[in-house]
Amino acid sequence: MRERKNVLLLFSKPPVPGLVKTRLTTLKDGVFTPEVASALYHCMLFDVTEICCAALADLEARAEAAVAAGADVRDVYELIISTTPASNVDVMRRLFEESGTWPREIVFIADEGASFDEHYNHAFDQAFERGADAVLSMGADMPALTKADIFAGFDALHRLDNVEGGGIVLAPDQEMGVSVIGWTRATDFSHTGVFYNAEGLTVLPAYIAKARERDLPALYLPPIPDVDTMADLMHAITVVEALNYCARHDDITPPWRTADALAQMGWSEVRVPPNDLHDPREDIDR
Repeated sequence: MRERKNVLLLFSKPPVPGLVKTRLTTLKDGVFTPEVASALYHCMLFDVTEICCAALADLEARAEAAVAAGADVRDVYELIISTTPASNVDVMRRLFEESGTWPREIVFIADEGASFDEHYNHAFDQAFERGADAVLSMGADMPALTKADIFAGFDALHRLDNVEGGGIVLAPDQEMGVSVIGWTRATDFSHTGVFYNAEGLTVLPAYIAKARERDLPALYLPPIPDVDTMADLMHAITVVEALNYCARHDDITPPWRTADALAQMGWSEVRVPPNDLHDPREDIDR
């Protein structure tokens, strides 16, 4: 029986005030202190990690059921958190150890480079060096992430498993970027030229352009919003509220830490004033 190793690669920095989510702070164009923004990110990081752990547990149970039913491939899963610089590996490890017991082993690595592209390439290279057959990567600032998103990502990668030359999978975010990107070991691909693209392309079209140049298959995943700006946060607040309520009735691992933090900040609800920026309704509403 062939074993197929799948890596879920989570990019994160330690939640240090002034170094994370600065666009939510008064250091940039946000409204929060650096301490509040970093505490909110801390909650997102732990929520996203918990969602990842729950999804991988379900995927492992599904894999064992498939083997019992006669499948000739056994899927195994590894969760890697990549941070930078190398000195932050121990910082991240202690952060998780001090928070209590996690439901699975988490591997911590450092990504290095002179640019976003190089950092991402280095992390992917390390995952493949550890024996990965498929890598699915994402950031830790996505409290809207669900287990279903992770299922969809790995299911798409497995569809590419026997495709000659491989292929990529990607999910857009809400700002012309991507929230999830991954590919198989057989795929000749990299992040080079994607971030801060010299021709002005944003991240999503830059990945598509690279795939088009190589005539690589690209599988589209449902969009997942992240949180970088205050506008992103407004949307996230509504999604976090919905997910926590829906978790009462569905198999969802909710972002409860983020919800609690928003409630303590007094930011658990978003309301907007009335406006007239809509199509004319004089002939409709009577």
